[in-house]
Amino acid sequence: MTDFEFPYVTPALRVDQRLGTFYVVSIPAELLLIVAASDRMRASVKPDGIGYLLHGTQRIVQDKRLNEIADYINRVDSAFPNSIIVAANYDLETGFDQGELEYISAEETGRPLDNTLVWKVEESKSGCHQLIIPSDKKLAAIIDGQHRLFSFARAEPEAMRDTHLLCSIYIDLPKALQAQIFATINSTQKRVDRSLTYELFGYNVSDEDEELWTPDKLAVFLTRKLATEPESPLQGRIRVAPKQDEILKQLAAEASWRVSTAVVVDGILRLFSSNPKRDANLMRRGKARPRAVLREHTKDKSPLRKHFIDVNDALIYKIVLNYVAACEEVFWSNASEKSFIFRTIGVQAIFDILRKIVTGSLEDKDISVGYFTRRLNGAREVDFADEQFQNPSGSGRTHIRKAIEKAIGFDR
Repeated sequence: MTDFEFPYVTPALRVDQRLGTFYVVSIPAELLLIVAASDRMRASVKPDGIGYLLHGTQRIVQDKRLNEIADYINRVDSAFPNSIIVAANYDLETGFDQGELEYISAEETGRPLDNTLVWKVEESKSGCHQLIIPSDKKLAAIIDGQHRLFSFARAEPEAMRDTHLLCSIYIDLPKALQAQIFATINSTQKRVDRSLTYELFGYNVSDEDEELWTPDKLAVFLTRKLATEPESPLQGRIRVAPKQDEILKQLAAEASWRVSTAVVVDGILRLFSSNPKRDANLMRRGKARPRAVLREHTKDKSPLRKHFIDVNDALIYKIVLNYVAACEEVFWSNASEKSFIFRTIGVQAIFDILRKIVTGSLEDKDISVGYFTRRLNGAREVDFADEQFQNPSGSGRTHIRKAIEKAIGFDR
């Protein structure tokens, strides 16, 4: 077995496209086998430390296809020029990205944030990029290329050691967008049964009734509305990009600031699900089932949980839209260029505040822009450009959230 030293660092080529940013890298096949998995398949080292075991199933013909590809890998002239598409920082157990999961854990336990597991891309002074894989934890979800990768577990060790794989790495990509990429690739390049997409991701390629939408699918849908509708303060300000992307670090120097899709999706998602993967599994057990099934099988204290289950999506969207409109008035419109309130950690903190105050707005039967503006107004004069807030990490997000809570009297 090959021993890899972590953090593992490799050069990366940044690629900007309309959907968003990804990074092209070359990764040893064995390393990718260690750190990557799919919802239906993963590999683990055998007890004797020699070779790999595969767990899970993807297709009825899985074994035959894996063995056929493994035989090809063993040839001296084997080649895999096509890219394997990977979503980094995706936690396969909960459905949240790793950074969000660590923040949730720190918030619930009170322990300091641990960002040591998060994959990230850094840019050097020369403008070159490096992908940093911090550990051997399985935090890379395979969007496309599962059979190519996992066939290496059946191949000869020497063939595996000799092979690097071309990978396209998305950072912090929500699961619903992972499904979109997979469906797009496999509908435009080759025919794949729609049931396969359903099995792999829990999404239909075709339209489906809203009552069948899983929490993350609704969160992505609402995020897209916020990103495109004229009345939204976030129109044109949401893009598919890593949370720790270099562009986001320079938002304060740009006239028009932007934040990643993942930030907004996670912020909305936590309003009605504390474990979106669990919810999706329940709604996709055996067949597509309506949201009502969650009422019977889960206990979730997320503030808008009841409205999600009741398919009251219009109310959820109106709450979020009015809240961000209030944030535009109180925080964003007059913020200085150096303010961190429209940086990643600032927008994350703002959604954290919504999660805390939305119950009160429902109890008061007032979800208007005016209500949220009055609720947030005490934090209007907080200068988030101050040096104390300039910490682009999970602890910086916590510091901003606590500052807002104190200013609006929520901490009392």
